[in-house]
Amino acid sequence: MLTKSYVSSCTIRSAFSAAMSAMYRTEVHAYGTLMDIVAKVNAATLAANPLLKHRLQETDSLERVSEERHGAIRLGTAAELAMMRRVFAVMGMFPVGYYDLSEAGVPVHSTAFRPVGDVALKRNPFRVFTSLLRLDLIADEELRAEADAILQKRQIFTAGAIELTEKAEHQGGLDDEDASRFVAEVLETFRWHDQANVDLAMYGRLHDAHRLIADVVSFKGPHINHLTPRTLDIDEVQRLMPEYGIAPKAVVEGPPSRRCAILLRQTSFKALEEAVSFRDASGHWQEGTHTARFGEIESRGIALTPKGRALYDKLLTDSRKVVRPAADGSNAAAYEKALVDAFVLFPDNWAEIRAQGLGYFRYSLTEKGERTVASTDASIEQLLSDGLVCFDAIVYEDFLPVSAAGIFQSNLGDEATQEFSASPNQQRFERDLGTPVLNEFDHYAGIEAQSIAECRARLSAAQAAE
Repeated sequence: MLTKSYVSSCTIRSAFSAAMSAMYRTEVHAYGTLMDIVAKVNAATLAANPLLKHRLQETDSLERVSEERHGAIRLGTAAELAMMRRVFAVMGMFPVGYYDLSEAGVPVHSTAFRPVGDVALKRNPFRVFTSLLRLDLIADEELRAEADAILQKRQIFTAGAIELTEKAEHQGGLDDEDASRFVAEVLETFRWHDQANVDLAMYGRLHDAHRLIADVVSFKGPHINHLTPRTLDIDEVQRLMPEYGIAPKAVVEGPPSRRCAILLRQTSFKALEEAVSFRDASGHWQEGTHTARFGEIESRGIALTPKGRALYDKLLTDSRKVVRPAADGSNAAAYEKALVDAFVLFPDNWAEIRAQGLGYFRYSLTEKGERTVASTDASIEQLLSDGLVCFDAIVYEDFLPVSAAGIFQSNLGDEATQEFSASPNQQRFERDLGTPVLNEFDHYAGIEAQSIAECRARLSAAQAAE
């Protein structure tokens, strides 16, 4: 009896990522321009730095750079979040990390759905930063209740998407035909709709409460609000954007430019003002506008340990005590100087970052190690000292709440900046999600430990062969 063959989750994820990119390119033409800039900069960076290209090839990471994307969506209800988790699971994407953006004036909390494990990440590292609206942070009780009622009436998933998700769960996968249909059905959830679910008066009330609240509540579904390529030189992309008719935000979010990149740096172009129709009291459509979707670019560095992350957070806080970046970029130069000055205290060479236990590294055998018989009892430090093992930075696959909020705020405008009491509620988020989120530190520590174990196993095999 033949066993039915199902399409791998990596294949479905790759197909969905490509379909999303093609759809977004037709919806937001500047995204295509952005992709052209990033491709040009990445090619130039690799040509100018053969060592970087060699290490990316050696670690099977070169191809993933050009394929890499992250998207972002904003959901309105717990039911939407729970179903989205199930949809992403079919693509081999799981919730990693909890982010409270209320501390930065944005009424959402979030997670990142992404693949986990080396094989899946190298195949296609597509991520979706997924935020859930915090209606409890709306001060106006009447508006809160009305917004909730509007959200409860909508269905952001097609019947086909729900049916195929349930089918995948029941039988453990999808065949070729169902997988193709699944991608097409799920894509509809992320499509832009230019007709609002609310009238212009309600939109105005939601907008006055917070522009992001209006973006979540007013529409049929959670249109993808940006799709982000990865660049190997974000400062060069930032410099080039105006030459291509794209105005970048004034400040690159995250750490300053460094020789040894850490965590995540992000920039974007301003959100588009797009034509939207609203029904009036008589049921007729009237024209209006909405601003939400923008272009973003990211560069990724090493994943930091809890010790490294604590130092990063302290230095970022220290820099913002000197200058807090304005959403309109009016104090960009002063902020960038404060950031550079603060981060002098963070080591900027790989050996020191590793020695101080600030970052996670992947270990592998050197050419010498491949042909040498060595004691597996030797410490990793001894194996490094003997030239049998080398190390590479483990790429940070996740996000930074302050940076995410900074991107949101720069695209929402100064008038959208509001103060919310920091109110993290991971327990509630996970209840709404239907599962705990993965702890990113445990995940990176596991990758590092596994790489050391693999080095020892290969040395042990060589020793046994002798």
